[in-house]
Amino acid sequence: MATSTSRSCLQYLLHLAQDNLDFRLPEIKALLALRGKPFQPSGNFQEKTPFWCLDGLSEGDVCGVMARSVCAKSAFELWGHGQTHSELRTSLLKYPSENMSPFMHKDSTYRINVYTFNKTLEFADRIKRIDAMEYLPFEGAVSLKSPQHIFCLLEDYGTDPNDIPEHPNYIYFGRWIADGQRELIRSHSVKNRHFIGNTSMDAGLSFIMANHAKVNENDLVFDPFVGTGSLLVACSHFRAYVCGTDIDYNTIHGRGRSSRTNQMWRGPDENIRANLRQYGTEEMYLDVMVSDASKPVWREAALFDAIITDPPYGIRESTRRTGSHKDVTKAPDGIYTESHVPVSQAYHLSDIFTDLLNFSAHHLVLGGRLVYWLPVYRPEYREEMVPLHPCLRLISNCEQTLSSHTSRRLITMEKIKKPEEFDSLAQLADTHFSPYQGHNAFREKYFSGLNKRCAKEDNKSVVNGE
Repeated sequence: MATSTSRSCLQYLLHLAQDNLDFRLPEIKALLALRGKPFQPSGNFQEKTPFWCLDGLSEGDVCGVMARSVCAKSAFELWGHGQTHSELRTSLLKYPSENMSPFMHKDSTYRINVYTFNKTLEFADRIKRIDAMEYLPFEGAVSLKSPQHIFCLLEDYGTDPNDIPEHPNYIYFGRWIADGQRELIRSHSVKNRHFIGNTSMDAGLSFIMANHAKVNENDLVFDPFVGTGSLLVACSHFRAYVCGTDIDYNTIHGRGRSSRTNQMWRGPDENIRANLRQYGTEEMYLDVMVSDASKPVWREAALFDAIITDPPYGIRESTRRTGSHKDVTKAPDGIYTESHVPVSQAYHLSDIFTDLLNFSAHHLVLGGRLVYWLPVYRPEYREEMVPLHPCLRLISNCEQTLSSHTSRRLITMEKIKKPEEFDSLAQLADTHFSPYQGHNAFREKYFSGLNKRCAKEDNKSVVNGE
């Protein structure tokens, strides 16, 4: 990795959180794409490590990414690196003095932090590390409480907690630029949210989905399976206008039994709008309504900049749509009475994803993104199971493991063609379109595994005489 000699073309170091590993690279790529910049790793890039070195960026680009990312902890202007402290010293002494001097002059204040990954250093060892860097030409005064500039020595001891080496595998030194938005995971925790349900999306994953979708200020974002609106909360935080639909009347209107253990019924002010009000983004709320995702109510037009959703899997929430296999008599004029209750029928997973992709192809703007969860049975999963559409390009496919035999994959797609560009409906539905073939297999496998685990627990109870 060669260090740049121009302040306009420096190397930057990202320190990534070691959770949701599969989601980190698509998030950083999407946030860079928002600024029109490609992802250019330097050196021997390893996706699963906590430290990434990037080229071709400005400090403004890095700050823009860190202002959105929940996968990245911190970012640094990289001054030097090496496998040993000796190599680090050689690298730092080669770094251009004109790049250092604005942050080391006599009128400045600074602090040096020591961070170790996968190993804890004693305080005395940290002080030794700092003292050993006296070869750097710092002329300013040390300020531990409020320094103008913060520098960090980062040591990487690998990712195996059961095999921690005596010496670090790699060492970095750089100037701190910005922290990521990990605090959003705590501040938007579902535990403290006003309105929740059985399947409310985790805050961290909600923000990751919004970032994968490249949700930007003044975008229009739609969730066709909105539930309690966790994804709308995340998108509204980035100043996008949000709306959604759901077939469940009680959820949309915030009625019925509460999902909280110490509360019997939902209160009169428990609804999606109240969630946005809780986080100060109510002005970004357009509306939600009761609607069947299999029968869209929207006019035929490219309306949405992003469609982000978590479809029901039929485990904690049923998969339903309006309709019946029986003959239903309708009034001659085609108008239902006010007391009419639509008949519902099963909505198979394969149909859900077929409808979702078709809807996205027609209602996303060009370049708009669809982000959704696809449940899979891990032993039988193949990439061919991911639904495809000729109008949508697959951007990323990330796995979140749920159990030894089930997982869900976060699928991100981007609209690249308009449906009207195809000559006929037959061409639009040709072999390019590979609908999800899992049907109800995921639910069957899930419950099969669950029943087996329950049977084992019952057998243990019998053996123990319980």
